Amino acid sequence: MEQLIAQHLKTYFSDIYGKEINGIETQPTKPQFKGDLTVVVFPLLKAAPKKPTELGEELGEYLIKNIDELTSYNVVQGFLNIEISDSYFLKTLLQRQESQTSVKQLSVDCPKILVEYSSPNTNKPLHLGHIRNNLLGASVSKILAANGNRVHTTQIINDRGIHICKSMVAWQKFGAAETPESSGLKGDALVGKYYVLFDQHYKKEVADLIASGVPEKQAKNEAPILLEAKSMLLLWEKNDIDVRNLWEQMNAWVYAGFAETYSKMGVQFDSYYYESDTYLLGKEIIEEGLKKGVFYKREDNSVWVDLTQDGLDEKLVLRSDGTSVYITQDLGTARLRFSNHPDMKGMVYTVGNEQDYHFKVLFLILKKLGYEWAEQLHHLSYGMVDLPSGKMKSREGTVVDADALMTEMHDTAKQISQELGKLDGLSEVEKESLYHSIGMGALKYYILKVDPKKRILFDPKASVDFTGNTGPFIQYTHARIQSILQKAGDNNSSISPSYALHPKEKEVLKTVFQYPSVIDTAAKQYSPAIIANYVYELVKQFNSYYQEVPILVDAAETRTFRVVLCGQVGAVIREALGLMGIDAPNRM
Repeated sequence: MEQLIAQHLKTYFSDIYGKEINGIETQPTKPQFKGDLTVVVFPLLKAAPKKPTELGEELGEYLIKNIDELTSYNVVQGFLNIEISDSYFLKTLLQRQESQTSVKQLSVDCPKILVEYSSPNTNKPLHLGHIRNNLLGASVSKILAANGNRVHTTQIINDRGIHICKSMVAWQKFGAAETPESSGLKGDALVGKYYVLFDQHYKKEVADLIASGVPEKQAKNEAPILLEAKSMLLLWEKNDIDVRNLWEQMNAWVYAGFAETYSKMGVQFDSYYYESDTYLLGKEIIEEGLKKGVFYKREDNSVWVDLTQDGLDEKLVLRSDGTSVYITQDLGTARLRFSNHPDMKGMVYTVGNEQDYHFKVLFLILKKLGYEWAEQLHHLSYGMVDLPSGKMKSREGTVVDADALMTEMHDTAKQISQELGKLDGLSEVEKESLYHSIGMGALKYYILKVDPKKRILFDPKASVDFTGNTGPFIQYTHARIQSILQKAGDNNSSISPSYALHPKEKEVLKTVFQYPSVIDTAAKQYSPAIIANYVYELVKQFNSYYQEVPILVDAAETRTFRVVLCGQVGAVIREALGLMGIDAPNRM
């Protein structure tokens, strides 16, 4: 209907005023006014210099005469409110019922977009911050795919560097050949244990050196255990066989642990890149950039880029000793990905907002180097996640482990579900599966309902609530709808085109029909929060309808319509939850 109205208004302005208008701004009519769809008149005054009310009346009269499905209009200041016939809503509902989905069908001609997320270090388990990263990346991938893109999910694993060597040195010194099997720990947790242990010993050595009279800065640089880690990094770069074997062994432990965490979280990847393979790639690009005049050398032989005219600063891209920095590696990895995916039309980097400046620099350098695809790069920047107890620090072992948090969510969901006592008849296996679905639904929804740019204070107990703007509340509404559909059974009656909609039914239908445009908006803004808050509004509307209007009435035609409406609401809830990676249980 929005497209039909826009088409007619464009024709009207062309025929009557000889003006071409591009965008027609429409929005759902506000509840306090009569109408279903509102045309914003103010932007159209440029083409027809009249008073807003006068132009609104003129356009309303034209639309009513030319579009059969419109029944009336009213003008409030610069807003044209239009009422749409019940028959249009009924016809659209039946069309939606036949198509079964709002997701756009994909083909080889659809744009291909890479989405990078997770990208952890191999020296510690995934923590609460990684959970937000993974949930955002996975959800945005699904939203982009639902909006007609071929999506390829990927990550780059930070598997080399001094931080990796710290865990390795600590394990060598204090591990006594401990393994995941001998310790009973997940591999990533075991390696993380030694990363924390390294930091503890490092701090003690620094304190001892300072106590013996060594200046603090010198003590921090010359602590024996840190020198061992630096020495190990040099051996790694020289391909020392013993160091490489230890590195591969400990990384393998971590990857096995990550795989288990990803499985619990419900995320997966189409490809993996490893920093150990890519960290040297950018050097060739630096040489090309020097020839093109994008970069310049200083007297100490270091290479820089001057971005001051672009509102940024001068940025080091290669150290004086020829070693690369992070930006060098990212330049090389970006080009490698494009060479691996020449049909790529864009890429999304899911990285915390502390790296905002880094990505501004990266994208700008790639544009200056002449890569056309650099225009299609996007940094999905997000705020940090805090707990009521405060900020997390990996080195000090104060992070909230992702596995522990997911277990806590499962246990909390189990406790609340058992207290409610509505799972009679389910087997223990079915119950455990349901506890996982509810717990993870609570966690995912609580995080994804917040705009990515905003910081989150995560409260596990508040997230597992069966009322309010929570995942379990939405899941419970879906389960309620499935119960209604089960009770209704098979229904062979048809819906009459003259069926008179209850005002509550019309409100629910209008929200259901908004779903495709909500997907489009969420994809354009890379924001699962738009999906989350939309489905919450739909659920609130449906529950209000359910409380006020009986569904399974005796009148066959009314009963049929209301069952069909319930089915479509349930389908949208299920699809919307699916875009957030959340299960939609049939029973709770």
